[in-house]
Amino acid sequence: MDVTTWYLEQTHPDDLRPARPPAQDVRIVRAEIPSPEFSRFLYTAVGGDWRWTDRLPWSWRQWKEWLDRPGTETWVAWLRGTPAGYVELSAGDGTGDVEIAYFGLLPYAIGQGIGGHLLTVGTLRAWDLAERWPGLAPTRRVWLHTCSLDSPVALANYQARGFRIYDTKVEAVRVEGGTPGPWPGAGPRDG
Repeated sequence: MDVTTWYLEQTHPDDLRPARPPAQDVRIVRAEIPSPEFSRFLYTAVGGDWRWTDRLPWSWRQWKEWLDRPGTETWVAWLRGTPAGYVELSAGDGTGDVEIAYFGLLPYAIGQGIGGHLLTVGTLRAWDLAERWPGLAPTRRVWLHTCSLDSPVALANYQARGFRIYDTKVEAVRVEGGTPGPWPGAGPRDG
């Protein structure tokens, strides 16, 4: 199957077009203590239905080393005490580039106006990342990528927040079976 990957960026904080806050009381909080267990939970709970598989084989130590990198942050949306989604930021090595490495919602939170709000807050935190990390270069660009295997509304949400496509690639990818689901062996969610 052909998979299209879009690379998007903002090159100035004024590029951000904020979404309206959701009607519900959603709190977005930084997970300040690096926790491989929690980050893996978020990764599989959000990405299991979208074929996020690159980090599934990671060991606890690999997760810990990734999360301990300066300029790596996880921001979590909470709805009534329950994780609703997350944004993972990753600073480039001294470049001033900040990647929104992962972004998404748990299935129950989709369609409630949380995604645009979470992306707005995550992007704001990418722009001011250096303020929380002494020695990190000030952010000069925030970028991310998404693909045609991702949520059908992902690209539109990124563009609505002011991200512009700067590159597109199409690659033939072998896609077997269904999505991996929220944890190994779980399989896809029913309905």
